[in-house]
Amino acid sequence: MNKESHQFNTYKRQPVTFVRGHGPNLWDDKGRRYLDFFSGIAVCGLGHADRDVARAVTKQVNILLHTSNLYYTRPQEDLARELSRRTFGGKVFFANSGAEANECAIKLARRHGCRTPDRGRPRYQIIVFRNSFHGRTLATLAATAQKHPKKDFGPLPGGFPAAEFGDLDSVRRKITPRTCAVLIEPIQGEGGVRTAPPAFFRGLRELCRKHHLLLMFDEIQTGMGRTGTLFAYQNKEVVGPGIVPDVLTVAKGLANGLPIGATLAQKKTAALFGPGDHGSTFGGGAVPCGAGLAVMKALNAGTLARVRRLGRLFREEFEKWQEEMSFIKEVRGAGCILGLELRIPGGDVVAFCRERGLLVNCTAERVIRLLPPFCLTDAEAAHGLRILKEGLRSLKNSSKRRAK
Repeated sequence: MNKESHQFNTYKRQPVTFVRGHGPNLWDDKGRRYLDFFSGIAVCGLGHADRDVARAVTKQVNILLHTSNLYYTRPQEDLARELSRRTFGGKVFFANSGAEANECAIKLARRHGCRTPDRGRPRYQIIVFRNSFHGRTLATLAATAQKHPKKDFGPLPGGFPAAEFGDLDSVRRKITPRTCAVLIEPIQGEGGVRTAPPAFFRGLRELCRKHHLLLMFDEIQTGMGRTGTLFAYQNKEVVGPGIVPDVLTVAKGLANGLPIGATLAQKKTAALFGPGDHGSTFGGGAVPCGAGLAVMKALNAGTLARVRRLGRLFREEFEKWQEEMSFIKEVRGAGCILGLELRIPGGDVVAFCRERGLLVNCTAERVIRLLPPFCLTDAEAAHGLRILKEGLRSLKNSSKRRAK
């Protein structure tokens, strides 16, 4: 690709141009194949150019593309019904992205606070968590408790006090008469694949119930099978048993590559919105909803069991590496969202692996983040892990040389 791009310089792009994909593999414009352990940032969970998703999209493109949300379409209603059936039986609002889905959740929380005021004064504060990431619109950026993404974009909307992730006492201290909701990722993806103990989520649910706060789960990255259950809130190892949010947001893997986002809410919470309170021109289009239906069908018990098995395979290997490489500080995550926190910066591992045909990511400077597709075979997983292990060994050696 020509270095003089006509696009905004908003991404730190790697020096490769992809032209084709199939399953867990991508091919660049020079014909070289890459094994993808990142899935387009947790988007292509079923792999690239999935046959059933492609068929659904092709079929829908030839039937109906767009009508606007002034009318019903069958793919949209069918996908809403399926999402409701496989979660907590609530209602669904469709958007185009994760940030838009979170914007809808924020508006729901503010409406909830206005409709349940404290001594006549509306409640508007939404407790978020340090190292969180919720999007790049002004409101979702304000809800993102990281400094770098916010630089030079102020003043941002207020009302997003940040508690410590996993610290229930920290949350208690942030609750005031102005608090209306809590917004949390079950696993902090961009923040370094950070997890919290199930007891924390149980306590959070109890606090929200006690203070009449909405508990809102941002499952943009953890949803659509990524942890081995359809959503992470359903995974007992991630959040514990019986923890059900009032609001849930999803995007990324929902249509395996087509732009779509959704906000799910308990019926009582969804009823806070009426005609004209929120909307989207393209949200819930017939084509991405058709793709979403194909994804939902593919995420059956067998596929989810495969995700859990892959997660165990990866973790067992990583734990062996820890014995050899003391600079691996911690192994985190669940299913096919995994992080290796290092004691040294890990950015060089990304280039090392890419040069050898493996795509991985480094986030939060020292966390190697893996988001492999669910169609990965054991042999492909083993091949990718061999390259990653070589990359980590190389990082260790180069770190020693710099220290000298």
